[in-house]
Amino acid sequence: MNGERATDAVAVLQAVADPVRWTVVTALAEAPRCVCDLQERVPVAGNLLSYHLKVLRDLGLVTTSRRGRWIDYALATDAPDRMRAALPGLGAPPPSPAPL
Repeated sequence: MNGERATDAVAVLQAVADPVRWTVVTALAEAPRCVCDLQERVPVAGNLLSYHLKVLRDLGLVTTSRRGRWIDYALATDAPDRMRAALPGLGAPPPSPAPL
């Protein structure tokens, strides 16, 4: 893993390690949602939810689209791949034991 990819991996892992942001990511993995829908699933104050959404948006893990007065949030199409790439070897078979 080169330096740039390692930096991205650390940023992604730090972002989703927060319980509030992880709850947001899992909710958005199901379907795009507006903030009012997210507030029903994420028990934090509105300003705190907005902060966490901004962190995810700034990392490119979440995208937004305007629907009249509403802003809908969605998981970025490459977010699952970036999360998997942050943990190389995850899901790979374990290495064979060294011969004795």
